[in-house]
Amino acid sequence: LTKIDGKLVDKHSTGGVGDKISLIVCPMVAAANKGIYVPKMAGRGLGFTGGTLDKLESCKGVSTEISAERFEQIVNEIGFCVAGQSKRLAPADSILTALRDVTCTDNCIPLIAASVMSKKLASGNECIVLDIKCGSGSFCKTMRDAEELARLMVRIGARAKRKTVALITDMSAPLGSAVGNSVELIEAIRVLEGRGDEQLTELCISV
Repeated sequence: LTKIDGKLVDKHSTGGVGDKISLIVCPMVAAANKGIYVPKMAGRGLGFTGGTLDKLESCKGVSTEISAERFEQIVNEIGFCVAGQSKRLAPADSILTALRDVTCTDNCIPLIAASVMSKKLASGNECIVLDIKCGSGSFCKTMRDAEELARLMVRIGARAKRKTVALITDMSAPLGSAVGNSVELIEAIRVLEGRGDEQLTELCISV
């Protein structure tokens, strides 16, 4: 992204039951108007949880398949944009993600790291914040797996000369009170309006 005068930062969560953090954090950062822009390439669901794109597209008329030019324009105008992989942005990722789904390798740590970081780097972000979920409601069931994934992704970011940090957060219970694509989107909107689940709101602020 060459036409944005500000710091480009992305936040990624590895996902879990009720995880709608990205839907809340991205507009929160943009609304703060501190010169930080969030060009986010998100993913679809694998296994038992919906992805950020699935949740957004549960709203009628929403399309996350946009051109690189439109992606940049939206980020410049409102401070953030959530888009999906396309033929011009990380084109191989959709093929590899579909392959992981049908071969039951969606929880393979090296493949998760490659998928996540390919999209982060393709977005042109200078800083990357990684939220690694750990617990029964996520891909990483144990702290050992979560730490391995965190180290691998931070290492990839460092080699690409991106400032990359990782947090490991609890996913032993659903986040918030809504589970399901459309109801999670509604709950995210309620948090942004200041009337959402208190624990979910606190987590979004801390991230």
